[in-house]
Amino acid sequence: MQRYSLFSLARNALSDHQNWQQAWRSPPLRDTYDVLVIGAGGHGLATAYYLAKNHGITNVAVLEKGWLGGGNVARNTVTIRSNYLRDESIPFFVKSVSLFEGLTKELNYNLMYSRRSMVDVVQTWGRLRELKRRMLNMDIHGSTYEQLDVEELRRRIPALTGGGPESRLPILGGMVHPDAAVCRHDAVAWGYARGADARGVELHQKTEVKALLRNVDGSIAGVETNRGTVRAGKVAVAVSGHTTSLTETVGLRLPLKSFNLAAFVSEPVKPLIDVIVNCPDIGVYLSQSDKGELVIGGAPDPGQSFRRDIKQNVFENAVSAMLELFPAFRRLKLMRQWGGALEIAHDGSPIVSRTDIPGLFVSAGWWGGFKAIPAGGYTLAHLVANNQPHKLIEAFSLDRFRHLDFVLESGTTTAR
Repeated sequence: MQRYSLFSLARNALSDHQNWQQAWRSPPLRDTYDVLVIGAGGHGLATAYYLAKNHGITNVAVLEKGWLGGGNVARNTVTIRSNYLRDESIPFFVKSVSLFEGLTKELNYNLMYSRRSMVDVVQTWGRLRELKRRMLNMDIHGSTYEQLDVEELRRRIPALTGGGPESRLPILGGMVHPDAAVCRHDAVAWGYARGADARGVELHQKTEVKALLRNVDGSIAGVETNRGTVRAGKVAVAVSGHTTSLTETVGLRLPLKSFNLAAFVSEPVKPLIDVIVNCPDIGVYLSQSDKGELVIGGAPDPGQSFRRDIKQNVFENAVSAMLELFPAFRRLKLMRQWGGALEIAHDGSPIVSRTDIPGLFVSAGWWGGFKAIPAGGYTLAHLVANNQPHKLIEAFSLDRFRHLDFVLESGTTTAR
């Protein structure tokens, strides 16, 4: 793998940048592999990378029906955080944040990681009590959450001019999560892809998996693709929003529902917000990108859907909520919008688990799965390699639905 550095940049400038190596190969698809990873998004690529790096398993193929990094990893608001409530959730996301912090150096790829902190704007007493409870539990697990009064909250977010005493929901205070950050989503996918390829993993784009295949004894046999049958003793499904479409081809039903989650950006403006702002009581969140765009998100569609665009009423709800607190933003123009299909499990927590089909593994149910990419891939690779869960994901197995050991997580907006 060619290393990127200031010196390599200067050296290649002398040849008009014509001599850079390809970031990853496009090898022919073989008939058999040790492991197949379905989905070349963040979680799939991270899994393949850690299988090779941590476990020495390199006879791996990543199969992607579209292009690498073209799914939900490119359709999110790039927030990284660990401000969760449950004892099972916080250590997992603390691990993910810590992996993100060192990922640029490890992958030798500039991920544009920027630690910004997240500020929650609190407008109801019930929410304030819930976030104080979260603060105390996070402290046990080494994650930081601190309370802010209204004066300090407005000092940190000067553009926050709404929410006064005469408002529908006056601001009561806030909470700040200093560890929160943002990161370029494309670079995460490209960096993991490049690192996995350098360790011998094969990446196959435009290779759609149409069905999973089973052996006579019921174990996984491989997959049927638009390029033919590919066999493997182990298959990991990481397809974000479309898991059930694949698992049902072998009669496996999972406790998941898919919803469309939309976001949009404004035209670029001068720096206004240097933190991630979350307004949980009115259901909107926003940050400002390095290009100056305001990146804004709201609630998911109320009904199940595999759509990837945005409904007008969802857009209007998010905008009207934002303008209650940031009235000056009404002058901004919308530049683009998008949606992604996310999966929600019954308890609002992810599933990283073996299945009832030997050799078949799933990583699914991620609400805001971008922040979980490093730890999600790290732990799924451990599970695939050892057939035993990493301690960070023991609580996220499918067994919890059989035994009613739910992980009801208020750190996501799904747990109502």
